[in-house]
Amino acid sequence: MRAPRHASSGFSLMELVVTLALLGVLALMVQPLAEATVQRQQEQALREALREIRTAIDRYRQASEQGLIKRKVGDSGYPPDLETLVVGVVNQTSPSGERLIFLRRVPRDPFNPDSRLSPNASWGLRSSTSPPDAPSPGADVFDVVSSAKGVGLNGVPYSEW
Repeated sequence: MRAPRHASSGFSLMELVVTLALLGVLALMVQPLAEATVQRQQEQALREALREIRTAIDRYRQASEQGLIKRKVGDSGYPPDLETLVVGVVNQTSPSGERLIFLRRVPRDPFNPDSRLSPNASWGLRSSTSPPDAPSPGADVFDVVSSAKGVGLNGVPYSEW
């Protein structure tokens, strides 16, 4: 006597098509969330970099006002460039000529598309003599702005952060 034949086990073509369609719909739903997460991480890096550089600029200005940094007549008391914050300046009150260093390294603008630029060149600079609505470089560095043209998740352009 013969054993009864069992139906072959496996998936039908229709089951595979439905499964792939569901996976495709899920992938389409997840993609915007993943893009927003990446943008949020870049924005957080931008906030941290701006805070770090601006704090260093403020510390430089404070040291200048306290007489720790040699100033020429007419100087604003702000650093001449971002590299000065890393290289440092001679402490005028130190007998051994120690240097005051305000920043370990200049962070890169995370939204600057040109990866060939140095971190110093990736930022837009604002001089103390330029107006806030039209930042432009000058003899000193009063502030830094992102050189990115995009708009943040909060609706504010990166160049205004």
